[in-house]
Amino acid sequence: MRITKTIKIAFIFFACALMCLLLLSGCGNQAAIHTSADTSYSVTDMVGTRVTFKQKPKRILTLSMCTDQIVLGLVPSNHLVAIDALLDDPVSSNIVPIAKRIKTKIKNLGAEQIMALQPDLVIVPEWGKSEMVDSLRELGIAVVIVKAPATVEDVKLLIRQIAAAMGEKAKGEQMIALMDAKLQEITAKTAKIPPDKRKNVVLISLMTSYGGAGCIYDDACKYANVINGITAVGLKNGQALTKEMLVKSDPDLLLMPVYNNHGTFDTHQFNDMYLKDPSLQSMKAIRDKRIIYPRESFLYNCSQDVVYCIAEIARCAYGNEFDFPDDAHLSVSGEENR
Repeated sequence: MRITKTIKIAFIFFACALMCLLLLSGCGNQAAIHTSADTSYSVTDMVGTRVTFKQKPKRILTLSMCTDQIVLGLVPSNHLVAIDALLDDPVSSNIVPIAKRIKTKIKNLGAEQIMALQPDLVIVPEWGKSEMVDSLRELGIAVVIVKAPATVEDVKLLIRQIAAAMGEKAKGEQMIALMDAKLQEITAKTAKIPPDKRKNVVLISLMTSYGGAGCIYDDACKYANVINGITAVGLKNGQALTKEMLVKSDPDLLLMPVYNNHGTFDTHQFNDMYLKDPSLQSMKAIRDKRIIYPRESFLYNCSQDVVYCIAEIARCAYGNEFDFPDDAHLSVSGEENR
């Protein structure tokens, strides 16, 4: 009897212990499921607004070529609901094959047009209209304002901001690693150029006040080991390059505009205002016929492909040692640019 009673007590104890173990195990599984299922995250944009996402956005819209290019380097093209109208123009873009896969091309959109595209994330550069941002947020759209880059390091910050907003921080770091590797490759060559062999380069831009100190082109010139002739005469970005200042700079070569807006804009007349001006004929660049028509798809690029802006400046100044293909593009999206 005592043995039987002892056995019963032991059995009851064992059953209780087993039940507790199962309950604890079940609670642990529920917690793990909850953690893995919770995909929400928050980011704070450059103006201090905290934006929360329940999950990674799948319908993204950005309002500049630069930010389009960064997104397309992080994720495949089917994540963008529309792109800048110039991204499928081979004169202005280095990612034409990718851009052609996105049907909707945009220019200046209002809040109503953006709503019609039904994005779950809108990335707005800091120069965007604040009234429109307020309207979009009132309509329940997640809007993240990002910094406009003025240096190569700013581009890395911009990539981190965009990657964080997309829930793709790891991919952002992978992209920056690709940038750093390419920068190291380029600057290893440009560092070998002695000071007395550095070229004085002047950018003639349709944006006549672009190119001086404080813009990303000026920073790229430093990496390319050229003298930015616009900065050398004391001009800051936003100050117009007059012909008098151009003569004072007396560059070794001129980088002339080639923009044509899908073939609808003729730059020849604009270029002739410089190349045929009698007052400029004594400049070294014109006298020696050192007139270069660069690949603007890289020269004005302020995405991760700014590394190729540096390479393009170096190529124009120092030759084929810095050459690279027209479709060069840094990407971790897995989508080919062809």
